[in-house]
Amino acid sequence: MPISTTDKMIAEKDGAIGWITFNNPERRNAVSMAMWEALYAIVSDYAADDAIRVIVVKGAGDKAFVSGADISEFEQRRSSPETTRIYGETSGRASEALRQVGKPTIAMIRGFCIGGGVSVATSCDLRIAEEGARFGVPAARLGLGYEFAGVRKLVDIVGPSYAKEIFYTARHFSAIEAQAMGLVNRVVPADRLEAFVREYAGMIAENAPLTVASIKTLVGQVVEDDARRDMNLCKAVVDRCFQSLDYVEGRTAFMEKRKPVFRGR
Repeated sequence: MPISTTDKMIAEKDGAIGWITFNNPERRNAVSMAMWEALYAIVSDYAADDAIRVIVVKGAGDKAFVSGADISEFEQRRSSPETTRIYGETSGRASEALRQVGKPTIAMIRGFCIGGGVSVATSCDLRIAEEGARFGVPAARLGLGYEFAGVRKLVDIVGPSYAKEIFYTARHFSAIEAQAMGLVNRVVPADRLEAFVREYAGMIAENAPLTVASIKTLVGQVVEDDARRDMNLCKAVVDRCFQSLDYVEGRTAFMEKRKPVFRGR
């Protein structure tokens, strides 16, 4: 049974890498309600599959990662308080699933990464972009409000001043500008992007899954409000690493001068 509920979202499992493709190139991969729903379903499936160790998100074609929400749906989907609430809950649930999934996530960014595309990208742990990528949040040109969670994600990554600049100006930023802000981790030539991402994802997938997952949890707790920080959870994920068979394997492989084979337990 297909994971995705629409052909506008493609799920592909390639060894330890789970690929998610926004497949709406005729609209520069603008996201519809059905695509948000499918994103949640795909992420949930990858989360439950122990064979998947890294998730990569990309857009179809070479014009865009995600160019934002599909504005053609707004009259039907976001024209009243009730429809706006439902849309926000659906897109928010999908973005939060991507942000919270206990596996490392990479946004592979070609072309335009605009509006909702920035939200998707900032829900990922790492963002790797081609040199020609463009970033922006045009909310101020549309008169729409931006939810707290989306603003906070951006602030956590680039800081308050750059976040204000992105929202206030509503302009497009180059990949180099985005990297200078900390919005992008790496900028690579367009013809090297997919190979670079595959190499990076493969490098991560070979590492101890419990250690990688613990770091994702710990970093999430570091940026959490003090009152909501769960130090018991922080201790638990560290203890789980030290109690794992992978820790035994790591020590043994080091002593035997060989490459470790981690199994996530």
